[in-house]
Amino acid sequence: MNSIFKFFPNKIREILEQEISNNESFLEEIRIRVDKPIILKFNHLEKIIKYNVSQEEILNILQLICENSIYSYQHQIANGFVTVNGGHRIGITGSCVIEEGKVININYLNSLNFRISRQIVDCSKKVLKHILNLNSNTIYNTLIVSPPGSGKTTILRDIVRQISNGIKELKFIGLNVGVVDERGEIASLYKGSPQNNVGIKTDVIENVPKNIGIKMLVRSMSPKVIVADEIGNFEDVEAINYAMCSGCKGIFTAHGDTFDDIYLNPVLKNLINSHIFETIIFLNSKEKGEYKCIYVLNKKNSQYEKINDKDLEITNLEVDFHKK
Repeated sequence: MNSIFKFFPNKIREILEQEISNNESFLEEIRIRVDKPIILKFNHLEKIIKYNVSQEEILNILQLICENSIYSYQHQIANGFVTVNGGHRIGITGSCVIEEGKVININYLNSLNFRISRQIVDCSKKVLKHILNLNSNTIYNTLIVSPPGSGKTTILRDIVRQISNGIKELKFIGLNVGVVDERGEIASLYKGSPQNNVGIKTDVIENVPKNIGIKMLVRSMSPKVIVADEIGNFEDVEAINYAMCSGCKGIFTAHGDTFDDIYLNPVLKNLINSHIFETIIFLNSKEKGEYKCIYVLNKKNSQYEKINDKDLEITNLEVDFHKK
C-alpha cells in the first residue's frame, strides 16, 4: 500500500496505516470528502474513520497525486479521475469548468475516491470457457455486463492475459490482443511499461478515447482481438463495427444488471440489434468472479437465448452453444 499512502499528508497517512494494516488485501476504496470522515471499503464492509478532512488537505493530496504539477494532469482531471502508478484510479468531484460544452477543469474539489487496483490471476476462469472458441482458436465477440464496482475490469484484465499468453491445457494458442486502455486501469502503463500482466502478445494504447484507439490499433498493430472497458457512446459503436468488419474479434464491458438494462441503453441496443455480440455475460455483483447468467446468440433465428443452469456446467470443450 506504500504506493497509495505516499499521497497523503503525514497525519492522515498514519491513521490509514493503522486502520488498513490488518485488512490490506481486502481494501477496495478510500473515500475522502471535505469536512467529512474518511470511509474505507473492504469488500462488503465499510469502516468510518472519525477524522474530518479539510479542503486544504484535499488540495495537498491532489498536489501529491499530480507530482506537484497539476497542469500536466489537466486532461485527466477534466475527465474526473487520475490514474497513478500501479493502476489505482482516483475519482475527483468538485465544481466543473465548462467551455464549449466540455469540462476543461474541476475547481473547489470536495471529494476524492481512491479505487484500489489489484490483479487477481485466474479470476476469469469461470467466464473464460464461455468466451473461447476452441474449435477455431479464437474467441466469441463478447459483452461483459455488471453494475459499477463488481469486478468487470479485474476479470477483463485476466481474460486479456490468458488470451494473449495462450492456455496450454486447452491447446489454445495465444492471440495478438489490442487493448484500448482509456483510463489506464487495465494494463496500468507507467512511463510506457504495463504494471499489470496483460500477456506477451498484447499491445496497449492508453489515454485515448475508445473510438479513436480502436481504429489506431486496427490500422497499425493487426490485432486478432480488440478489448475495451466500459463502452458508452455512438462513436464507440461505429469503431467497434469498423473493427469487426476488419476481421477482428472483440471483448467489451458495459454497466448494467439485466438484459433489459442494456437494451434500454440506446448505444448498447444498437449493438445488440446488429447481433455483433455472440456471447453476453452478466456478472454476479455479490460474488466477484462469478457470473449470474449468460446469453448466447442463436444464429438460426438471430435471437439471444439464456443458457440454463445445467448447460452452464458444461464447458464448450464438450458442446458449442453457438452452433446448438
